[in-house]
Amino acid sequence: MKDLFQLLLLSLVLQLAMEAHSQTIDILIKNGHVIDPKNNINGPMDIAISEKKIAEVAPKITRDAKTTIDATGYYVTPGIIDIHGHYFFGTEQDAYLSNSFTAVAPDGFTLRSGVTATVDAGGAGWRNFATFKQQTIDHSRTKVFAFLNIVGAGMRGGAHEQNLADMDPKLAALVAKQYRQYIVGIKLAHYDGNDWTPTERAVQAGAQAGIPVMIDFGRSNPPLPIETLLLEKLRPGDILTHCFAHIQDRLPVVQDGKVQPFVVEAQKRGVIFDVGHGGGSFRFEQAIPAIKQGFKPNSISTDIHTQSMTGGMKDMLNVMSKMLNIGMTLEEVIRASTWNPAQIINKKELGNLSVGSPADVAILSVDRGSFGFVDVEGLKIAGDKKLTCQMTLVDGSILWDLNGLAAKTFK
Repeated sequence: MKDLFQLLLLSLVLQLAMEAHSQTIDILIKNGHVIDPKNNINGPMDIAISEKKIAEVAPKITRDAKTTIDATGYYVTPGIIDIHGHYFFGTEQDAYLSNSFTAVAPDGFTLRSGVTATVDAGGAGWRNFATFKQQTIDHSRTKVFAFLNIVGAGMRGGAHEQNLADMDPKLAALVAKQYRQYIVGIKLAHYDGNDWTPTERAVQAGAQAGIPVMIDFGRSNPPLPIETLLLEKLRPGDILTHCFAHIQDRLPVVQDGKVQPFVVEAQKRGVIFDVGHGGGSFRFEQAIPAIKQGFKPNSISTDIHTQSMTGGMKDMLNVMSKMLNIGMTLEEVIRASTWNPAQIINKKELGNLSVGSPADVAILSVDRGSFGFVDVEGLKIAGDKKLTCQMTLVDGSILWDLNGLAAKTFK
């Protein structure tokens, strides 16, 4: 009797599975070259999307679909995650990147680059995060997260960011825990003093909230040693952004053409090295020899704001294309822009195409030709590969379709 019951149960399960498999899916992406680093996929695959989730990834999917997209000749990847941008846009005067004019509205600059999730890097502090959530996070199709500034007033520039009295680890941690769905880390930037106190307070807040710290380092006068930061102050999982910068008197990653040994040691012990290109923080003289010597960033990001967009940075795909042309493989570039950042910010449901994951997808072309790429010093290199976003989907909705891959042909 027990064996008969188990047989009937197995038959029912198989029947339900077959019925589910035969159901019409929402979107079928066919004939693309899928790169999904989490699942070690790098080859031709179809992707089925149903009810905002990845439903199936397989070489040939024959299920009926409401919308079928032919991705022949294109790469299909998880939605791109940019972990360093500035999106707390607003109209306050003299507020720099905290509810002011220099930040940008995410959806206008993310989706066209295949970016489905991004992190505002310190625009808001514990005093004004609720405003950032109401103005930006709650009204964006892009998934917006935040590194909370250790400065309560956020990244308002000038004297505000020098105010040690406003760097309160307890209050920062409390707000981070209150909004843990959105706040993925603590940010420190732009401190000018020769003092480890801001770093230590940021790390304290991160430890209390159980989240990493992102440090924009190099403005101290006189300089603080970056070796101390990397080997003593930061924990595994904490992030040095602008890793290919050469700022003021800060020791860079590459010195006299060689990657510095303590940099390699820090990466091995788990410190994260993030590109954070920005308007002044990416030099070919740092990035090219580092990559040639095998030192590669853990994550690729933009530091996007109105000033970096009009310089050498431009957008996420331009930064990714630079890395592709100076020695990283396409798989490495995709990994550093999807699954790696998902792990860094502890949003492991993102950055992958696993069955059941949110259907955040980018369809990219690798265009061949003659292209120029510029660093923050205005120096140019030539490249023969450039990434273009053909389509972006967030939670299974098509939000960017450059050439109408999903559109019906006019007759």
